[in-house]
Amino acid sequence: MLAISALAAGWHALGRRVPGTPFFLGHVALAATLIGFAPWFGFFAFTGYFLVDRLPERWGLAGAIVTAGLVGTSQAGGWPGGDEVAPVWAWLLLVAVNVGVGAALMRFASREQRMQAELRAREREAGVLDERARLAREIHDTLAQGLTGIVTQLEAARAAAAPDRHIDAALALARESLTEARRSVDALRPEALERARLPEAIAAVARGWSGLHGIDATVSTEGDVRPMRPEIEVVLLRTAQEALANVGKHARATRVGLTLTYFDDVVMLDVRDDGVGFAPADDGAGGYGLTAMRERLDALAGRLEIESEPGRGTAISATMPAVVA
Repeated sequence: MLAISALAAGWHALGRRVPGTPFFLGHVALAATLIGFAPWFGFFAFTGYFLVDRLPERWGLAGAIVTAGLVGTSQAGGWPGGDEVAPVWAWLLLVAVNVGVGAALMRFASREQRMQAELRAREREAGVLDERARLAREIHDTLAQGLTGIVTQLEAARAAAAPDRHIDAALALARESLTEARRSVDALRPEALERARLPEAIAAVARGWSGLHGIDATVSTEGDVRPMRPEIEVVLLRTAQEALANVGKHARATRVGLTLTYFDDVVMLDVRDDGVGFAPADDGAGGYGLTAMRERLDALAGRLEIESEPGRGTAISATMPAVVA
């Protein structure tokens, strides 16, 4: 018995260096032999449940049944035929009970593994979809808006008697869009936020937009200005950019006002224009831009509110939690 015990200890010491199926079969043979010497080696046989995952999937249930049979044999006092072993019918009953319990446990474990695999697959799919949505928003906020501005300037240059100003503006937009596209690919903060705080960054965006469209844009800041977490500032800056882009494309406004307000628990950006407005039921008229704004805000527990009426302009309010950097 001591020699078999030493062999069992050496076999398990080999561990992962032995392929899964031969290792399990060796464990079964040693456990069966040891139970013949002493029933309390059933504790050693029980460890076979922890080795079943090393078997091919189609043999997992068979491995659990064999292990359950060994455990039942140890409970019966050993293999049939010994002096102190339970009657054959009792041995068969104990083996059957253990096999039933082992099979049920294996089925439960298999179901849990499938559920975990499905959950991991869903998490991966959700991560892919989130990344696609992020890229779509970034492309819309950088490349699409920049290219729209370039087209507008080039069309104006073609119609103008002195096109140099429009061509210079188009070149500047192209350079800026290229820079922002590269930063989006690298998942970096917008360049405006690298150089200045959020209020100054929004003011710089408004100045550039005003010069491009010839529409007066004023920016004001209220409350105790303090740095927010980067992702919050990025969302507010992108919201300002998208709101101004919508004004330039749809509103036919003469004035735009942007107000950034710092409260104790939230930061709010209001963008108001005196343009043509639209009916609230048509708030999807802004297309992907409004959808992108909502998605950005929702992702960080923010909120977007839109008030508009035909002939009375539009007001957009974006609210974000005030999480200090």
